[in-house]
Amino acid sequence: MTLVDIKSATKRFLTSAGTAHTAVQDITLEIAAGEFVAVVGPTGCGKSTTLSLVSGLEPPSEGTVTVAGKPVRGIPEGVGYMFQSDAMLPWRTVLANVAAGPAWRGAGKAEAHAKASDWIARVGLAGFEGYYMHQLSGGMRKRVALAQTLVNEPSILLMDEPFSALDVQTRALMQNELLQLWSGTNAAVIFVTHDLEEAITLADRVVVMTASPARIKDSFDIALPRPRNVEEIRMTPEFIHIYKEIWGCLAAEVAIARKAGASRVA
Repeated sequence: MTLVDIKSATKRFLTSAGTAHTAVQDITLEIAAGEFVAVVGPTGCGKSTTLSLVSGLEPPSEGTVTVAGKPVRGIPEGVGYMFQSDAMLPWRTVLANVAAGPAWRGAGKAEAHAKASDWIARVGLAGFEGYYMHQLSGGMRKRVALAQTLVNEPSILLMDEPFSALDVQTRALMQNELLQLWSGTNAAVIFVTHDLEEAITLADRVVVMTASPARIKDSFDIALPRPRNVEEIRMTPEFIHIYKEIWGCLAAEVAIARKAGASRVA
């Protein structure tokens, strides 16, 4: 079942100079329920804009975006969004932050707290319900953000470089945590990352975008068995072969983006 269907979508933004900037151009992408798709490409090419189109935060300038067969005309039902930066309220406790989603969706206080407590335990933070954000480490904050997103049981999970600010060891822990929590949910995941290793480790399919304006250059199926241990799988010959194949496609776009950035600075 196709859950997300993007057809010939282009997005333009008006710049401060009054000119149009094309962020993504003629994007066509289908994502099935239960599929984990990672999107990679050069910095600033428009990867995050693709998430904005699916989430309804931005309408396409051309083309169409549908979720569960319905045109996106606002935030679709069943979409969860995990941003690069924390989207938690610092004056609320861990429990109150995670319970906010169910409460906004009409759950009573007891039900919202019960759901929140369950997900807090699932992400390994049982006992920290009464803590505030400034009392948590970076990895713990990401666990709260993951619980805050998954407590609403989304059918589509949009993730915009959620682990990029973490150290290598904590990032690996969170990647394993994500795979374990996602497994069996049948949720579609669109995961934007600069890290090709992360993309291959997590995804069923890796989509490579061109330098700006972003187009889809190629798509690679990741034939690595699940369940996966993210630290062990990177050592396998199969992983290394896939990495070389995709990097051969991505490297040219990274070089184009670097050259364009250098010319702007000069």
